[in-house]
Amino acid sequence: MSAPISNVRPKPDTVLVDIVDYVLNEKLESDLALETARNCLIDTLGCGLEALSYPACTKLMGPLVPGTIVPNGAKVPGTQFQLDPVQAAFNIGAMIRWLDFNDTWLAAEWGHPSDNLGGILATADWLSRTAIANGKKPLVMKDVLIAMIKAHEIQGCIALENSFNKVGLDHVLLVKLASTAVVGQLLGLTRDELINAVSQAFVDGHALRTYRHAPNTGSRKSWAAGDATSRAVRLALIAKTGEMGYPSVLTAKTWGFYDVLFKGQPFKFQRPYGWYVMENVLFKISFPAEFHAQTAAEAAMTLHEQMIASGKRIEDIAKITIRTHEAAIRIIDKKGPLDNPADRDHCIQYMIAVPLIFGRLTAADYEDAVAQDPRIDALRNKMECVEDPQFTKDYHDPDKRSIANALTVEFTDGSKFDEVVVEYPIGHKRRRAEGIPLLVEKFRTNLARRFPAKQQQAILDVSLDKAKLEAMPVNEYVDLYVI
Repeated sequence: MSAPISNVRPKPDTVLVDIVDYVLNEKLESDLALETARNCLIDTLGCGLEALSYPACTKLMGPLVPGTIVPNGAKVPGTQFQLDPVQAAFNIGAMIRWLDFNDTWLAAEWGHPSDNLGGILATADWLSRTAIANGKKPLVMKDVLIAMIKAHEIQGCIALENSFNKVGLDHVLLVKLASTAVVGQLLGLTRDELINAVSQAFVDGHALRTYRHAPNTGSRKSWAAGDATSRAVRLALIAKTGEMGYPSVLTAKTWGFYDVLFKGQPFKFQRPYGWYVMENVLFKISFPAEFHAQTAAEAAMTLHEQMIASGKRIEDIAKITIRTHEAAIRIIDKKGPLDNPADRDHCIQYMIAVPLIFGRLTAADYEDAVAQDPRIDALRNKMECVEDPQFTKDYHDPDKRSIANALTVEFTDGSKFDEVVVEYPIGHKRRRAEGIPLLVEKFRTNLARRFPAKQQQAILDVSLDKAKLEAMPVNEYVDLYVI
């Protein structure tokens, strides 16, 4: 007869405690992380503003119940909505992620740490408006930037050594986890309440990656992060009521996260929490494309210019070899029909064909009007992905973190171009000096999509001034984005 399971409530799992103590106690000591967070903020909001040009995104915006009014609620940038913080987090999170153009973190698990801004900004804005209504001081934008740095760090450090995709779970699990931790801190949770909240994030239901992969790729991947960050706000608010948590949510035999969802394996950690992730995060500057294809699209743009200079035609191409890394093959190497924009922006062949043909790759190029051009699929059928083990090794090397792709184009007459290799995309830390001016220009372009000139300038005057931005009350900054 087996021994009964002990009903003595254990101490909280170390993973929970480490996250909470980091969020509550870590003092920021990196000017680079703070400056990168400011660039991340403007880029992320700009991505959201561009997404508001797409009805598929805007149909999800607004309150759950039409006409709902929330006094002192959080405002959604680029809109007239003022919502409860849970629904505002969903709105902001969905628009941020819609076009696959915000920042990226690549490791054993992939993801987009700025997805956490949905919960952070909604909560900080609501808290600030509520504080002012009660005669108290609001939060300032530096509080938002620090919360972003810590959310990036939690999501990114866990992702370094732990692959959730290999067990079928989507990376937005880490958005929910990181957002719960930092939003809970903004809400003023005690240490015990925050441990309870983080445990709730692990015990929660988790999204499958079904919507990211053939044959089911679909638009949920564009709002999944909004769903995750809004759920985090909900869980943090539940914990604030004094709701209990689950201390061994990870390690409990049979019923814990590790046994149920992680094949019995505990998490591995490469480094302690600090500010490494924000300092090394990858910006998408040139193309709204899944990040493993950024360098491939850049190489394709170079080849487009060579095609023009040489007088070669797209119809003259016999074969294209894509020398790439293992993660790209696993995620975006696709044959066969592509059914929707969400399918196309996760196909490396499509993201090479469009710039080769047109000399561009924009969000509009994933829509049906462009995708029906027969030259795209004809060119896709001539492409072959081949893994380069060195590219895969360099991808995981913490000192390199490259995302290399190399393209070789062969023609029907037997000639071929020299291979074009791009190891680091323009949004990489190694190309910051080159990339940041372009990132700011991307922000200017996105502001112009939504606001008149005077309002654009008001946003820029604050956003590009470190001291002004950090000192500005959150509600005043968000008000700059109201139409």
